[in-house]
Amino acid sequence: MPTLFRSLAEVLEKVEATRKRLQSTALVADFLKALEAEEVEPAVSMILGRAFPKWSQKTLEVRWSIISGILQRVTGSDWGVFGEAFGRSGDIGSASMAVYEKSDMRRQAVLFEKPLSVLEVRRSLEAIADAEGSGSRQKKERLITALLSQAAPVEAKYLVKVFLGEMRTGFHEGLMERAVAKAFDLPLGLVQAASMALGDIGEVAFLAKFGGEESLRSVGFKVFRPVKLMLAQVADGVAEALAEHGGESAFEYKYDGARVQIHKRGGEVRVFSRRLTDTTRSLPEIVDLVKRNVSAGEVILEGEVVAVDSVGVPIAFQHLMRRFKRVHGIARAAEEIPLRLYLFDVLYVDGESLIGHPYFSRRKALAEIAGKISLTAQLVTGSRGEAEGFLKAAMDAGHEGLMAKKLDSPYTPGTRGKRWLKVKPVLEPLDLVITAAEWGYGRRHEWLSDYYLAARDADTGEFLEIGKTFKGLTDAEIIDMTKRLQALVVQNMGHRVVVLPKVVVEVAYNEVQKSPKYKSEMALRFARITRVRDDKAAEDADTIQRVRAIYERQFAKKGRYTKSQ
Repeated sequence: MPTLFRSLAEVLEKVEATRKRLQSTALVADFLKALEAEEVEPAVSMILGRAFPKWSQKTLEVRWSIISGILQRVTGSDWGVFGEAFGRSGDIGSASMAVYEKSDMRRQAVLFEKPLSVLEVRRSLEAIADAEGSGSRQKKERLITALLSQAAPVEAKYLVKVFLGEMRTGFHEGLMERAVAKAFDLPLGLVQAASMALGDIGEVAFLAKFGGEESLRSVGFKVFRPVKLMLAQVADGVAEALAEHGGESAFEYKYDGARVQIHKRGGEVRVFSRRLTDTTRSLPEIVDLVKRNVSAGEVILEGEVVAVDSVGVPIAFQHLMRRFKRVHGIARAAEEIPLRLYLFDVLYVDGESLIGHPYFSRRKALAEIAGKISLTAQLVTGSRGEAEGFLKAAMDAGHEGLMAKKLDSPYTPGTRGKRWLKVKPVLEPLDLVITAAEWGYGRRHEWLSDYYLAARDADTGEFLEIGKTFKGLTDAEIIDMTKRLQALVVQNMGHRVVVLPKVVVEVAYNEVQKSPKYKSEMALRFARITRVRDDKAAEDADTIQRVRAIYERQFAKKGRYTKSQ
C-alpha cells in the first residue's frame, strides 16, 4: 500500500516537537524502514525540505505570492488569520496550517477524501518543475492548487515548506545519515562515505533499502553528478594556521572569485557553481579551456573563476556574478567581463577516487593533468615570516587573502573543518540572510533600504537576527534588492516587511556585541553590506554559533566588562 504523505507530515510534526537528536533520528529511521524502495528517496528529500535530490537541476520556480494566492482561494479564509499565526510562530508552514484549520472543514473533508501519497506528491512536484514556456505559470498554479486542495491542514504545512525550501525542523543531513544507518542496520561510516561520493543522502537511502551494504560498498563518483564541497574554517592569522597544521601548511591565494566544480568525460564538460547549479551555458570560455587542456578522460576538478579587467587585474565580485546569471548575449558578456580559471583540487581521475589521498598528492596529480591551466599560487612553508610575506603579496595583487591547507588532509565533501583554513588580514566578514526590510526615508522612500540581518542556528535551522543596516549598497543595487525582496514578502507591517530568508549578503562590521534587543543576544556594531552573495544559499549562511565564537575571541586581545567595574 502506498505510503501516505500525511504519515510523512506527522513524522515531521514529531521531529519538530523534539530537540532530542536521538529521538528525532529514531522517529525518522522507523519511518524510512517502513517505506517501499521507490518511496525512500522522495521521502528523504522532502523530510530535508527539498523537492528533488540535491544533485538534480530541477527547480520549482514558485514564488510565495503564487502560493499565498492559492492558499486564500483554496481555504476561503480571512487572510488575517495567516498574519496572526505568522506573527506568533515566525514559521510560514505553521501559519499556512492555521489558515486551513480556520477554514470550512466540512468543505475540506470533501476535498481531501482521496488522500495524497508520497509518490503522488513527488510526481506533482516534477510536473510543476517541468512546466515551461507559454502558459507555464498557469499550469504551475493548477498543479499547486490541485495538491493544496487535497491537503489536510498538517499536509498543507509541509507542502508549503517543501514548495519554498523552508523546512527548518532542525533535522539536517548529518542526522539523516544516522537515521539511514539505523533504519537499514548499516555502519554509519559507510553511509557517510556513500553520501560523500553521491552527493545526496536520498539516493544513498534508496540503495541501502534496495541493495543493503553491498550496494553502498560499490558506490563511487558519477561524472556530471556534482559532489558536495569541502569547506574551510577561519583562522586569525598564519601563525594559527601553522599551529593547527603541525608547523607546516600549503598556503594558496584566496581569490575574490566564484568556486566551481568541473566535470569532464571525453569531449563533454560541465561546470557547476558553489550551489551545485549547472552553469555550463554561462561560462563557454571555461568549458573550452578545460576541453583544450585537461588530459584525463574522466575527471572531477575544483577551481576558482575570477573576473578580470583588460590587463588581467581582478575586478569586483558583483561583475563576476553577472556572468554566472547570464543566459543570453553570452558572447558579448564574455568580451566585457573576461574570466580566468585557477584550479586547486582534483577529486576523481579516470575511475579512481582521490578524496582519501593526502592533499599534497592530489595537488601533484592535478598539476600532471591541468595542461596550461593555472593552478592557484601556492607556498608550502613552516615559516611564519614567509607565510606573512605571501599573504601581503596576495593582497597587493588584489586578492582576498590566503587558504591554508594541511598537507596530509583528505578531501571531505560537505564538511567544514580546520584542515582547510581561511586567512584574511582583516576581521572576517559574515554571510548573513535578510529576514526583513524597512522602506527608506527621503530620496529612498520608494525603496526597501534598511535590512535586518540574521545568522542560522545550526541546531534548529532558525534564522536569528543580529542587526540591521542601510549601508553598503549602491542606488542601483538597492533598487534591484527592493524588487527581489518584494517577491519574498510574507508579512506586510506597513513600514516594515518580513521576507522569506533567501537572500544572502556578505556583511562587514567592527565588532560583535551582546544585545538584549535580539533573541540571539548578539548584535553587530557598524554593520555594512559589502556584496550580495548570489553564489550562496541560505543554508550556506554563517551560523549564530560562529557569531558567538567571534564574540568570545574578541576578549583574547581586550578586557571583558563586568558590572563590578
